[in-house]
Amino acid sequence: MSETQTIVLGGGCFWCTEAVYVGVRGVTDVESGYCNGATPRPSYEQVCGGATGHVEVVKLDYDPAVISLRDILEIFFVIHDPTTLNRQGNDVGTQYRSGIYTTTPEQKQVADDMIRQMSQDKLFGQPIVTEVLPLTNYWPAEDYHQDYFAHHPNQGYCAFVVGPKVEKFRKTFAAFVKD
Repeated sequence: MSETQTIVLGGGCFWCTEAVYVGVRGVTDVESGYCNGATPRPSYEQVCGGATGHVEVVKLDYDPAVISLRDILEIFFVIHDPTTLNRQGNDVGTQYRSGIYTTTPEQKQVADDMIRQMSQDKLFGQPIVTEVLPLTNYWPAEDYHQDYFAHHPNQGYCAFVVGPKVEKFRKTFAAFVKD
Protein backbone atom coordinates (compact mmCIF):
# COMPACT_ATOMS: atom_id res chain seq x y z
CA MET A 1 0.00 0.00 0.00
CA SER A 2 1.59 3.28 -1.08
CA GLU A 3 1.04 6.70 0.40
CA THR A 4 -0.33 9.47 -1.75
CA GLN A 5 1.86 12.43 -2.60
CA THR A 6 0.92 16.02 -3.36
CA ILE A 7 2.13 18.27 -6.18
CA VAL A 8 0.75 21.67 -7.16
CA LEU A 9 0.68 22.83 -10.79
CA GLY A 10 0.02 26.21 -12.39
CA GLY A 11 -0.82 25.96 -16.06
CA GLY A 12 -3.04 28.96 -16.70
CA CYS A 13 -6.69 28.98 -15.72
CA PHE A 14 -7.28 26.38 -13.02
CA TRP A 15 -10.58 25.32 -14.60
CA CYS A 16 -8.62 23.83 -17.52
CA THR A 17 -5.97 22.10 -15.46
CA GLU A 18 -8.46 20.74 -12.96
CA ALA A 19 -10.73 19.37 -15.71
CA VAL A 20 -7.84 17.37 -17.14
CA TYR A 21 -6.47 15.95 -13.91
CA VAL A 22 -9.82 14.80 -12.49
CA GLY A 23 -9.75 12.31 -15.38
CA VAL A 24 -6.22 11.00 -14.75
CA ARG A 25 -5.88 7.46 -13.41
CA GLY A 26 -3.91 7.53 -10.14
CA VAL A 27 -4.84 11.10 -9.25
CA THR A 28 -6.95 10.71 -6.13
CA ASP A 29 -7.93 14.32 -5.47
CA VAL A 30 -7.83 17.62 -7.37
CA GLU A 31 -8.48 21.01 -5.82
CA SER A 32 -8.30 24.42 -7.47
CA GLY A 33 -6.50 27.05 -5.47
CA TYR A 34 -3.89 29.78 -5.25
CA CYS A 35 -0.26 29.59 -4.13
CA ASN A 36 3.12 31.21 -3.77
CA GLY A 37 1.81 34.71 -3.19
CA ALA A 38 1.92 37.03 -0.20
CA THR A 39 -1.77 37.66 0.55
CA PRO A 40 -3.39 35.33 3.11
CA ARG A 41 -6.68 33.76 1.97
CA PRO A 42 -6.89 35.72 -1.28
CA SER A 43 -10.13 35.97 -3.18
CA TYR A 44 -10.42 35.21 -6.88
CA GLU A 45 -10.88 38.92 -7.57
CA GLN A 46 -7.71 39.78 -5.62
CA VAL A 47 -5.68 37.14 -7.47
CA CYS A 48 -7.03 38.31 -10.84
CA GLY A 49 -5.98 41.84 -9.92
CA GLY A 50 -2.38 40.65 -10.07
CA ALA A 51 -1.12 42.27 -6.87
CA THR A 52 -1.17 39.21 -4.58
CA GLY A 53 1.65 37.32 -6.29
CA HIS A 54 -0.47 34.17 -6.24
CA VAL A 55 -0.79 31.71 -9.12
CA GLU A 56 -4.00 29.92 -10.12
CA VAL A 57 -3.13 26.28 -9.46
CA VAL A 58 -4.45 22.80 -8.94
CA LYS A 59 -3.35 20.73 -5.97
CA LEU A 60 -3.07 17.08 -6.95
CA ASP A 61 -2.96 14.13 -4.60
CA TYR A 62 -1.73 11.09 -6.48
CA ASP A 63 -0.77 7.49 -5.87
CA PRO A 64 2.81 6.95 -7.10
CA ALA A 65 2.13 3.20 -7.31
CA VAL A 66 -0.41 3.98 -10.08
CA ILE A 67 1.09 7.05 -11.81
CA SER A 68 4.56 8.52 -11.57
CA LEU A 69 5.32 12.18 -11.06
CA ARG A 70 7.10 12.11 -14.42
CA ASP A 71 3.85 10.97 -16.10
CA ILE A 72 1.89 13.69 -14.29
CA LEU A 73 4.39 16.28 -15.52
CA GLU A 74 4.37 14.93 -19.09
CA ILE A 75 0.62 15.53 -19.14
CA PHE A 76 1.19 19.01 -17.69
CA PHE A 77 3.67 19.98 -20.41
CA VAL A 78 1.28 18.83 -23.16
CA ILE A 79 -1.89 20.54 -21.89
CA HIS A 80 -0.41 24.04 -21.52
CA ASP A 81 2.26 26.19 -23.13
CA PRO A 82 5.33 26.30 -20.87
CA THR A 83 7.04 28.89 -23.10
CA THR A 84 4.72 31.86 -22.58
CA LEU A 85 5.54 34.09 -19.64
CA ASN A 86 2.56 35.07 -17.49
CA ARG A 87 -0.08 33.93 -19.94
CA GLN A 88 -1.97 31.02 -21.42
CA GLY A 89 -3.87 31.95 -24.55
CA ASN A 90 -6.05 34.96 -23.80
CA ASP A 91 -5.52 34.62 -20.04
CA VAL A 92 -2.82 37.19 -19.24
CA GLY A 93 -1.20 38.09 -15.92
CA THR A 94 1.24 36.71 -13.38
CA GLN A 95 -1.57 34.61 -11.90
CA TYR A 96 -1.49 32.50 -15.09
CA ARG A 97 2.25 31.76 -15.04
CA SER A 98 3.51 28.25 -15.62
CA GLY A 99 4.72 26.66 -12.42
CA ILE A 100 5.46 23.43 -10.61
CA TYR A 101 5.21 23.83 -6.84
CA THR A 102 6.86 20.95 -5.04
CA THR A 103 6.30 19.39 -1.65
CA THR A 104 9.51 17.30 -1.58
CA PRO A 105 13.10 17.72 -2.77
CA GLU A 106 12.63 14.62 -4.95
CA GLN A 107 9.77 16.29 -6.84
CA LYS A 108 11.95 19.33 -7.52
CA GLN A 109 14.68 17.07 -8.89
CA VAL A 110 12.27 15.27 -11.25
CA ALA A 111 10.82 18.58 -12.50
CA ASP A 112 14.24 20.20 -12.95
CA ASP A 113 15.58 17.14 -14.79
CA MET A 114 12.57 17.07 -17.14
CA ILE A 115 12.84 20.76 -17.96
CA ARG A 116 16.59 20.47 -18.50
CA GLN A 117 16.11 17.54 -20.91
CA MET A 118 13.24 19.18 -22.81
CA SER A 119 15.32 22.35 -23.11
CA GLN A 120 18.34 20.42 -24.40
CA ASP A 121 16.11 18.63 -26.92
CA LYS A 122 14.56 21.99 -27.92
CA LEU A 123 11.20 20.24 -27.56
CA PHE A 124 9.16 23.44 -27.68
CA GLY A 125 11.41 25.49 -29.99
CA GLN A 126 11.47 28.28 -27.42
CA PRO A 127 12.80 28.56 -23.86
CA ILE A 128 10.69 26.94 -21.15
CA VAL A 129 9.66 29.57 -18.57
CA THR A 130 8.00 27.19 -16.09
CA GLU A 131 9.12 28.03 -12.57
CA VAL A 132 9.92 25.19 -10.15
CA LEU A 133 9.61 26.29 -6.55
CA PRO A 134 8.68 24.85 -3.17
CA LEU A 135 4.98 25.22 -2.40
CA THR A 136 4.19 28.16 -0.12
CA ASN A 137 0.99 29.88 1.00
CA TYR A 138 -1.50 27.51 -0.62
CA TRP A 139 -5.16 28.49 -0.28
CA PRO A 140 -8.15 26.62 -1.77
CA ALA A 141 -10.16 28.59 -4.31
CA GLU A 142 -13.77 29.45 -3.59
CA ASP A 143 -16.27 26.57 -3.74
CA TYR A 144 -17.79 27.75 -7.02
CA HIS A 145 -14.42 27.15 -8.76
CA GLN A 146 -14.21 23.52 -7.69
CA ASP A 147 -15.22 21.06 -10.45
CA TYR A 148 -16.17 24.08 -12.57
CA PHE A 149 -16.03 22.30 -15.93
CA ALA A 150 -18.12 19.38 -14.64
CA HIS A 151 -20.80 21.82 -13.47
CA HIS A 152 -20.66 24.22 -16.47
CA PRO A 153 -19.56 22.28 -19.58
CA ASN A 154 -21.61 24.47 -21.93
CA GLN A 155 -20.43 27.82 -20.52
CA GLY A 156 -18.53 29.64 -23.30
CA TYR A 157 -15.02 29.44 -21.86
CA CYS A 158 -15.55 25.81 -20.89
CA ALA A 159 -16.92 24.80 -24.29
CA PHE A 160 -14.24 26.56 -26.34
CA VAL A 161 -11.14 26.43 -24.11
CA VAL A 162 -11.49 23.80 -21.38
CA GLY A 163 -13.26 21.14 -23.46
CA PRO A 164 -10.60 21.02 -26.20
CA LYS A 165 -7.83 20.67 -23.58
CA VAL A 166 -9.65 17.76 -21.97
CA GLU A 167 -10.07 16.11 -25.39
CA LYS A 168 -6.39 16.64 -26.20
CA PHE A 169 -5.47 14.92 -22.93
CA ARG A 170 -7.82 12.00 -23.62
CA LYS A 171 -6.43 11.45 -27.12
CA THR A 172 -2.77 11.96 -26.26
CA PHE A 173 -2.76 10.07 -22.96
CA ALA A 174 -5.45 7.40 -23.43
CA ALA A 175 -3.55 4.98 -21.18
CA PHE A 176 -3.92 7.42 -18.26
CA VAL A 177 -7.64 8.14 -18.61
CA LYS A 178 -9.71 6.93 -15.66
CA ASP A 179 -12.18 4.16 -16.46
